[in-house]
Order: sequence, then structure tokens, then C-alpha cells
Amino acid sequence: MSDREEQLLHLVFGGELEDISNIEFKDLEDLDVVGIFPNYATAYNAWKTKAQMTVDNAQMRYFIVHLHRLMDPNAA
Repeated sequence: MSDREEQLLHLVFGGELEDISNIEFKDLEDLDVVGIFPNYATAYNAWKTKAQMTVDNAQMRYFIVHLHRLMDPNAA
């Protein structure tokens, strides 16, 4: 058995929204893809850093996508 942690990939990305009541981006070509991370904890840290950097722009939102769930939808 390996000592390595299981990879549960997460994507962090964000962009400026058209309206804060919906998740529709103003410009898809201007999305900020922060990166893909091996677990939720590192993804959360990246998300938090980017969210704090853009706190003055109420239209800017960052998201964490659980890629591992999309890759294996039968996994919980």
C-alpha cells in the first residue's frame, strides 16, 4: 500500500460576473484559471488568496470545481 495521498483533483477559476445574482461571466475569454490542485485543502488556499485579492470588486467571483467528481460520477 502506498503512503501517497489519493489525488482528488480540484479546479480553481474565477471571473467578473454580469450580475451578482447569477453565475454568468461578463467575458469568458477573460476567465482567470488559477490552477488544478491535488486536494481540496490546497484548492481552498488558492481560492481564498484570489478571493481576497479581488475583494474590492463585488462582481468578481472565484469557484472551486471538484474535478474528481466529474471524472468519476459514481464516487461519493
